[in-house]
Amino acid sequence: MEIDAFVAADDIDPIRIGEGYYLSPDGQVAAKPYKLLREALARSSKVAIAKYAWSGRERLGMLRVRGDAIVLHAMHWPDEIRDPTELLPEPVDVSEEEIKGALALMESMSRDDLEGDDFKDTYTEAMEKIIEAKREEKPLPEMPEPEKPGRVLDLMAALEESVSKAKASRGEDADIHELPKKKTAAKKTTAKKTTGKKQPAKKTTAAKKTTGHARRPRSA
Repeated sequence: MEIDAFVAADDIDPIRIGEGYYLSPDGQVAAKPYKLLREALARSSKVAIAKYAWSGRERLGMLRVRGDAIVLHAMHWPDEIRDPTELLPEPVDVSEEEIKGALALMESMSRDDLEGDDFKDTYTEAMEKIIEAKREEKPLPEMPEPEKPGRVLDLMAALEESVSKAKASRGEDADIHELPKKKTAAKKTTAKKTTGKKQPAKKTTAAKKTTGHARRPRSA
């Protein structure tokens, strides 16, 4: 492995970073250089860019510190990264209220760690239960039906529902007040005709008109 440069970690686009592998020194002779590199990387807050051989070809890698160890991350070469321009949707307009709603959703889903049941490998656990059931010749465990996503017609309504679910799952008050509300258009009722029963020759028309009051948007 040959180190070519040291750069700030923030200067590397995460899309170029691949799987990570722990590096270990090759014998006691390499123990001191290994520790020296680890200490230098830790104090400089930088990462090392290196080239190494893997599966018969030259690879690009990034070295960083994790605890007392050095981790090697495989990196993609620049020409291996696809240009996303052709994958982007057609231009659309997003309102300020919708952006604030998205920020409210992010805030309700923020956390300090990635521990807990939400980040467990449920697929592996389910496979283990199936294997165990087959080994003991027991009925296979029933798998819950996944929720079928409906067609989202109102983005603000979808954001409100997502915030409500996020708060409810964390035991917080699920009542939503902070999301901005979209102005509702004034409602107008259709004019109704009333006809007297005893005087068929005469018709009286009563036009009724009701106007809804638009609610002002509330800031998040």
